[in-house]
Amino acid sequence: MTQAMLTRRALVASAAVLAALPARAQGLPEAFPRRPITFMAPFTPGGPVDALARILAQGVQARGAPAASVENRSGGAGTIGIDLVRRAAPDGATLLVIPAGNLTINPSFIPNIGYDVERDFAPVTMMATAPNLIVAQAGSALRTPADLIAAARARPGSISYGSPGVGSQLHLAMELLRAKADIELIHVPYRGTTQALTDLLGGRIQLLVSNLPVVLPGVREGRLQALAMTTAQRIPQLPNVPTLAESGFPDIDVTSWYGLLAPKATPPATVRALFEVVEAVLRAPETERLIANQGMVVVAEPPEIVAARIRRESAIWAEVIRTRRITPD
Repeated sequence: MTQAMLTRRALVASAAVLAALPARAQGLPEAFPRRPITFMAPFTPGGPVDALARILAQGVQARGAPAASVENRSGGAGTIGIDLVRRAAPDGATLLVIPAGNLTINPSFIPNIGYDVERDFAPVTMMATAPNLIVAQAGSALRTPADLIAAARARPGSISYGSPGVGSQLHLAMELLRAKADIELIHVPYRGTTQALTDLLGGRIQLLVSNLPVVLPGVREGRLQALAMTTAQRIPQLPNVPTLAESGFPDIDVTSWYGLLAPKATPPATVRALFEVVEAVLRAPETERLIANQGMVVVAEPPEIVAARIRRESAIWAEVIRTRRITPD
């Protein structure tokens, strides 16, 4: 079963569960928008951004919002939907659901991208994170980060790894490891995970770095073996898999995450009201369970923490892009 199929099933389940919740209009903060809310998902339906947007739309409407919907406007690596929110009325009624890479990587990676995150947007919350995992084919001699580093040093340039594409967060995570460990690896970019997994299992590449939901089934079935998490902490689903941080690289903590943003001039009181309602939606047990089923973890960080995170990670990735001389295809 593909990740898209799993996501569609989760969306059906989320709609059924959240639609059954009682409306709680009396709980809406005074500054919460009284207009119908649009959650902009700037990618095609079926992925994690679309799933989160639909869970939020169902949740805020169940809590008394006049109406809430999802608009999918894909294209331009997300820039079409991003620009629509950038130019929307700053009243909190048009919100952007977006992966971290569009906020912290693409502005340094794509020339003339057309938006400035700090200038054009007001963070509302970081909704959820998705752990990342480095895997090899089952039976590979590469079983641990130490194995990888030893092999790469013994045979420079002999180990290849796949990622979702040049300039993706997962690509840059491996570039960060390359720099910290002083090793050389061959990067093989893909446009999707299906072919990357096929090539890994066929021995055409030696490693794959991916979001947990994509590779966890293969690890559980014994077709893949996990070397390390790129995140700072181990995860309950794979408690015996170490992190890169505990394997000698304490500065590496790369987690895929998803943010919710409003146009920049949105009043602070409205941003805070949006955060309070969205946090309540995300923290509801039924929502946490739905999001966990997709391999993500609810975080619900407040606006000021998200703003600081964006600035910090943007500086890190700009340095990696500059020093590793990474350019778009």
